[in-house]
Amino acid sequence: MKKIIIIDGGPRKNQNTAQLLQRLAEGAKSASADVEVKTFRLYDLEYRGCMSCMACKLKGKASNICRFNDSLTPILEEIARADGLVLGSPIYFGEVTGQMRAFLERLVFPWLSYNDYSLTAPKRMPVVLVETMNGTPERNNSNGFGSMDYCLTSALGEPQRIVAYNTCQVAHYDSYELGGFSEEAKRAWRDAHWEEDLQKAFEAGRQMAGQ
Repeated sequence: MKKIIIIDGGPRKNQNTAQLLQRLAEGAKSASADVEVKTFRLYDLEYRGCMSCMACKLKGKASNICRFNDSLTPILEEIARADGLVLGSPIYFGEVTGQMRAFLERLVFPWLSYNDYSLTAPKRMPVVLVETMNGTPERNNSNGFGSMDYCLTSALGEPQRIVAYNTCQVAHYDSYELGGFSEEAKRAWRDAHWEEDLQKAFEAGRQMAGQ
């Protein structure tokens, strides 16, 4: 049985990021009956970023899985045995959410050797990075997964990237102080691109399940 782990770093359970990740999960499940897909929502968990306890660096006990014990621990252990990893986040102020960043600290720091500065995950696997944002391809300030992008690539392999631009933030723009956005333009962009974005996610899931 192949296992794919999806990490949802967005706060809203049924909006853009969650919808793309759900579609990706459907694509993976459509590829084979021998694929297990598990989705974890970071906003549902109680955890911290790296605590600098250095337990993963102890001589004779060094580990490439974080040893700080909280609700993230079993998920990190599952990822270590997984066959594929999907990370999804909206982009806030040009970066992934704080919850995703804290998760990535816990995931990646144990991979880093301070002997030779190599990055070694428990196993290599295909990775998909999903971003949703207000910006357009021509105008955005996104740094995406930032320095963690390099770490993930070095330790796991070059990720596939799915970016949904100019997403709708709310159902009714006239109910909010969002005068900098044109609801009409947002709707037109969504009508032109959203189904294509969902299909990209579906195909990425199918491809990961088939690898």
